Amino acid sequence: MPKIRNRFLFGFVVGYHVLLLGLLPFALGVSSWAAWGLFLATYAIGGLSITVGYHRLYAHRAYQANPVLEWMVLLGSTLGFEMSALNWSHDHRLHHRKVDTDEDPYSIEKGFWYAHVGWLFQYERKFDASLVPDLLANPRVARQHRWFIPLTVAVNVGVFLVGWWLTGPLASFFFGFLLRMAMIHHCTWFINSLCHTFGSKTYARELSAVDNALLALVTFGEGYHNYHHAFASDYRNGVRWYHFDPSKWMIWLASRLGLARNLRQNNSLTIRKSLVRRDRKMLLHSLGEHTAPLARELAERLEHLAHRFDTDAASVREKLAELRQASASRRRHLRREVRQLHASLHRQWKEWLRLTRTIGTHYSLAHHH
Repeated sequence: MPKIRNRFLFGFVVGYHVLLLGLLPFALGVSSWAAWGLFLATYAIGGLSITVGYHRLYAHRAYQANPVLEWMVLLGSTLGFEMSALNWSHDHRLHHRKVDTDEDPYSIEKGFWYAHVGWLFQYERKFDASLVPDLLANPRVARQHRWFIPLTVAVNVGVFLVGWWLTGPLASFFFGFLLRMAMIHHCTWFINSLCHTFGSKTYARELSAVDNALLALVTFGEGYHNYHHAFASDYRNGVRWYHFDPSKWMIWLASRLGLARNLRQNNSLTIRKSLVRRDRKMLLHSLGEHTAPLARELAERLEHLAHRFDTDAASVREKLAELRQASASRRRHLRREVRQLHASLHRQWKEWLRLTRTIGTHYSLAHHH
């Protein structure tokens, strides 16, 4: 039996789940469009405050926010019952720094259920101020941390009273509190468990984190977790146009409204260069374990193509830097050279995908680009 360190938290989580199940038959009797609307509204506000605020703003500094937006997410996050922004971000930064090790607060290496929820009861936080100096210096984060419990009680009581007026006391308590809190909790926990278990390793195959498009649908875009671990400072998790990432859209909209600025993102060339570098290291290590002539030939091709890609990528950066300083008469020529280099890199990228798939076919190496 694992040791329960955080007994109050254990009792709270178990208690509200028991209450949720116990009240379910009665709640179905008072179910209405207004009750479900209350659930969806509070779930969206609480969930987006966690993803847009706690995760991408505070834990990863993927953008900067106006104080108005900060207070919106700091207050909205109290609907999620997920600690203060300071503690949440501290644990998450530690997770990224020590991922898949014993020091990872919710390491998947300790089991699916430990990563999902067990860590909350067993984890002993040793607060390291050096992980969050920027947040300690942020007066809004510090104030929310200091007054987290009173703020959480006040916001949730206010929501309950509004819900009572709209739907009645039982519907408000069940749909606007219990069900909303359980949904936000489990969706957050699934990122730690399911998104380190089931999905594709599109960007960082050496990590346990995976991309899971289905989970992105209920976590406001957080399901593209392999990309996130590979490029944690990007304000986007879903980088393709078809990726469902409402957190990204909310941050972009906030920037249009003057509430956010300095949105950080990686361009496609940076992403591909990183993938080539990661794949090269891993595949050469795997091929080095084989002595067959085919393995040596594939390793040579891999090295040659990686070198070409790296050289052309460096040339693009040099040409773009030169373009910024060039005279008007010189710019047309430089733009043509940049377009040619991009076309060459695109062809090399396709060749790289074919080569790595060939290696995967012959030597059973998973490939998911």
